[in-house]
Amino acid sequence: MIMSDTTTPAYLKDSAQILTQAGFATSQTWYHGTASGLLDAIMEQGLIQSGDKEYNLKAKQTMTTIGSSFKENKDPVFLTQSKELAYYWAVKTCESRNKYFANDEQPLVLAINLPAELNTTINPDVGAAGMLLAGSDDYLEVLSKIYQDNGLVAPQVDPMTADRMEYLAALGMAYSKQNIAADLLEVVKP
Repeated sequence: MIMSDTTTPAYLKDSAQILTQAGFATSQTWYHGTASGLLDAIMEQGLIQSGDKEYNLKAKQTMTTIGSSFKENKDPVFLTQSKELAYYWAVKTCESRNKYFANDEQPLVLAINLPAELNTTINPDVGAAGMLLAGSDDYLEVLSKIYQDNGLVAPQVDPMTADRMEYLAALGMAYSKQNIAADLLEVVKP
């Protein structure tokens, strides 16, 4: 099943509370979008950098089968300050996993309540510059709609001159280079 509907369920719509023209407010609570098929492992092991081991193994096997090499990247744990944006990433994760594994996984949003000392380790995701340079990206379209739905003008972030914090505030994109323990996580429910 390929999911193309990224309509956010009402219980995850939080932009009216945390979005201003200056961007998304931050707190000690962050969100991560994932697929239901990963939930048991996440709740046991926490959020681990490059954590979808099943997907990585399948990709490695596929590349080996066709005679190519596979280099596993060590991606950080991607986070956002918005449940709405986390849902978008959850849908994208499900699309990939459902296509690759012929599953019917559902999108889930995890809340991450970080203690102050860990909260200071969250960084703006300037890797998002690639999306901005490409010019047209589904995420940017969804983001623009969220701003418009709240009566705000969507940000025009210039990747060549943008301050690092613009990626966090305006685009809602952050990451942690540290694994996040399972006891800091909970599934956001209606």
